[in-house]
Amino acid sequence: MVRETGYYDLLGVGPKASADEIKKAYRKLALKYHPDKNPNEGEKFKLISQAYDVLSDPKKRDLYDQGGEQAIKDGGMGGGSSPMDIFNMFFGGGGGGRMQRERRGKNIVHQLSVSLEDMYNGSTRKLALQKNVICEKCDGYGGKKGALEKCSSCKGRGVQIKVQQIGPGMIQQIQSMCGDCHGQGESFSAKDRCKNCNGHKVERKKKILEVHIDKGMKDGQKITFHGEGDQEPDLEPGDVIIVLDQKDHSVFKRSEDNLIMKMNIKLVESLCGFRKAVNTLDNRTLLISSQPGEVIKNNATKLVQSEGMPIYRSPYEKGQLIIQFEVEFPEKHWLPEHLMYQLERLLPPREDVLITDDTEEVELCEVDERTQQQNYSREAYEEDEDSPRSGVQCQTQ
Repeated sequence: MVRETGYYDLLGVGPKASADEIKKAYRKLALKYHPDKNPNEGEKFKLISQAYDVLSDPKKRDLYDQGGEQAIKDGGMGGGSSPMDIFNMFFGGGGGGRMQRERRGKNIVHQLSVSLEDMYNGSTRKLALQKNVICEKCDGYGGKKGALEKCSSCKGRGVQIKVQQIGPGMIQQIQSMCGDCHGQGESFSAKDRCKNCNGHKVERKKKILEVHIDKGMKDGQKITFHGEGDQEPDLEPGDVIIVLDQKDHSVFKRSEDNLIMKMNIKLVESLCGFRKAVNTLDNRTLLISSQPGEVIKNNATKLVQSEGMPIYRSPYEKGQLIIQFEVEFPEKHWLPEHLMYQLERLLPPREDVLITDDTEEVELCEVDERTQQQNYSREAYEEDEDSPRSGVQCQTQ
């Protein structure tokens, strides 16, 4: 007779449950109440781990069945082990006693391409993944219960060793995982294998993840789905990690929480004022203007407060919109020569130049960029520095 059933009740199994049934029940509950998924269920997870620590050990289980929880507290735990060993195992703690750190599966990393609009307004994207899950038909066993046999290919070692000659009197040993038992050392015969997973213990299934992109998230930021990685028997599933990859925008560039854009204005606008419309990332229209006489110089920088990117986790606050101005000057001969005098009267006066007898007047020419590039290339490889060079040429009418 079992004196108490409290530990069995915690795991949701009966007193006559097999070791596999107890392990399976614990694995499901551990995933459900893992602190990463349920931060408020730490105490529940601790109790489940304590129950599994007792019931997974035949000696402790026998002691519990005869004397209940008090028998365990009175010294039956032995060897200094603690129910917290499994709890510490999940959090990277010391984990004394005979319980070893539970192995964890690999994380799966996916890159998700997102637009600057997604990061400005927030967005939800659905991502379809193919992942391994524990086979439902055989519950991750791989075949008929009790029919597991030592692998004949590797003699139960899980690895195969091949010897090959690489030269006269020289041989090389190559060790590789056994392909027949997949490194397990045991396998099922063809007739006893699970028909659903063909003995692999896992099956491939499609999983849809909803990725929530919050306002203000940044390029390279990670979104983690805990425990959504590939499943494998006796392994805690790894995580699926989504890395955001921001696409370039045609107008705006991002710098931390600020947005930067270039604005072209004509010379008359830089001197006499302008009005420009800017479409924002949330489809609003901003009217940007300057007053007549407020000279906007080429490469000048101005800003608009609170029109940058939303700040992550404080979306009602925003950075700045920084505008870099480029002044477009008119083409050559845009104004008839007889009108130049009138324009000159309106502009600030020229600076007077002192001309002496030693002053030499030269002609200002256009740069032939093609000839200039060829000249730079020639200079890079030419060893004779006294050879004549040509670069700037004057255009002849």
